[in-house]
Amino acid sequence: MLVHVPGRLRALVRGSEFGLVILAACVGTIAGIAVSAMSLTTQGLREILYRLPHGARLSASTDVDPLLILFGPAIGGLAIGLIAFGLARCRGGPQRPIVDPIEANALHGGRLSVKGSVAVAAQNVISNGSGASVGLEAGFTQICASLASRLGVAFEMRRSDLRTLVGCGSAAAIAAAFGAPLTGAFYAFELIIGTYSIATLTPVVVAALCGSLVAKALVTQSPLVSANGFEALTTRAITGIDTLPSLALGLACAGLGILIMRGVTLVEQGVRATGLPSFLAPALGGLCVGALALAVSPQILSGGHGALHLHLDVDMPAMGIGALALLFVAKASASAISIGSGFRGGLFFASLFLGALAGKLFAALVAETIPGLSGLHGLSGLESLTMFGLTPLAYAVIGMSALAVAVIGGPLTMTFLALELTGSFPITGLVLVAVIASSMTVRKTFGYSFATWRFHLRGESIRSAHDIGWIRSLTVGALMRREVETTPVDMTLRDFLKAHPLGSPSRVVLVDGEGRYAGIVLVPEAHALATVDGEAALAEAMRYADVFLTADMNAKQAATAFDGAESEALAVVDDLASRRVVGLLTESHTLKRYTEELDRQRRAIMGESG
Repeated sequence: MLVHVPGRLRALVRGSEFGLVILAACVGTIAGIAVSAMSLTTQGLREILYRLPHGARLSASTDVDPLLILFGPAIGGLAIGLIAFGLARCRGGPQRPIVDPIEANALHGGRLSVKGSVAVAAQNVISNGSGASVGLEAGFTQICASLASRLGVAFEMRRSDLRTLVGCGSAAAIAAAFGAPLTGAFYAFELIIGTYSIATLTPVVVAALCGSLVAKALVTQSPLVSANGFEALTTRAITGIDTLPSLALGLACAGLGILIMRGVTLVEQGVRATGLPSFLAPALGGLCVGALALAVSPQILSGGHGALHLHLDVDMPAMGIGALALLFVAKASASAISIGSGFRGGLFFASLFLGALAGKLFAALVAETIPGLSGLHGLSGLESLTMFGLTPLAYAVIGMSALAVAVIGGPLTMTFLALELTGSFPITGLVLVAVIASSMTVRKTFGYSFATWRFHLRGESIRSAHDIGWIRSLTVGALMRREVETTPVDMTLRDFLKAHPLGSPSRVVLVDGEGRYAGIVLVPEAHALATVDGEAALAEAMRYADVFLTADMNAKQAATAFDGAESEALAVVDDLASRRVVGLLTESHTLKRYTEELDRQRRAIMGESG
């Protein structure tokens, strides 16, 4: 049931930027509580299922019962499958996928379903808590954005402000998850709102700060990276020599990110090809993940927080190239299997962990393969790398950001994440080089982030969170003129000229004997034809027989059709099968309305009043 707030309070928020900021602070506070509750619930589930000591991370534990490692994810998968089956039965069959924050802002003006989001978040908790190789960040942003959306709807906020509030919820969720408000804010700007503007800066940053502070007050968070691992880099400037390996690592991470995203799709196709009932697929996927963890390492289980802590610890013993490569392949496979088989969750944290592994693997390969580097000044390969400020730990942070950009997107988001985790500006400079290389490579060669790739597979043409929903609502059916006079195509030219003398409407739509669209006659051309050949048939003056619009086309598609036909007006039919004429649309009116909407969107982005 939708609740509306009192009119005076609603007017205060709608008519004041300060009111929007206060609402954003409330969203941030709620998000901090929601993220903390999900984190604690998930950790409790892991401790119960795997019999972990209080506070112990599953992916960092070494003494878990092998049977629990093998069957734990399968138990969670069975629960996920049964929940999905029950929801489908309650709704009367398979339903459209739940709208996520990116899709909501791109197509629906910031409107999300709270009930659907709660179901997604609950399944995400079960998936992560049972050991499936998925992160919680997708559930965090889903529930927080939906609560922000519901709050905005209650205040009857404008479309642009509602989209901003959804961004506030997502920003607070990421900020609370990592204790990194700048990361959360730019996550919202780059991935959820789709743009940065002065109008959105204050509410988004306030929400991120509130979410981070509330989560820190409720849940103890240990830093992912020890700051003392970068002390040697804070006293020296970055040189061109330093940026070259970072650039190479960024390009490598772009390729790995594309392979991971393709891998998820391949697993989904494989699961469908087996013909296995959909509610059993997650259990099978969980069994495969458990077997991988048992064969390789428990580090591949769950999101990987504990394992990432281990690999970003300066005191962790070095792993060999083969061990790092095997762990990378196992974690990537486990993530692809988990998501492809039906577990709920995302690749945010998995991509961070995989990026850290890729960075350390890259460091080891550089030390082994560059001639003359190993043994420089009597030092071993990794020690000689330290002389250039590129320790394996530095590579891990650079790779972590670069691979996350390839999969998730948001180059500034991942750059600020590195800065807030390490506190090192030199490392952040190297990270910026790597994420730019990774982001540009993925954008030019693949064209999607993981979220937008999933939309593409569903048939949605969404490349980002930019608001294109208004284009879909600006349809030919809404723009066309419905009063259209039609004339039989078999009418004689003489009778046509009598009925349509010069000075009458310049275009006449022709239909065949069954009332189907046949073409358009330009009245001046018909009169010109009569002066040349008085016995000519009306059909000789007919044009655009195979070019027409349908009522469900949007304005952008209509403009393309006008361009291709080189016509100032086209007939509108109800559908391709019946071709019954329902209206007429002119190019000038279409472009006028399209331009007006573009200008309105520009004013909304810039924070200008109507």
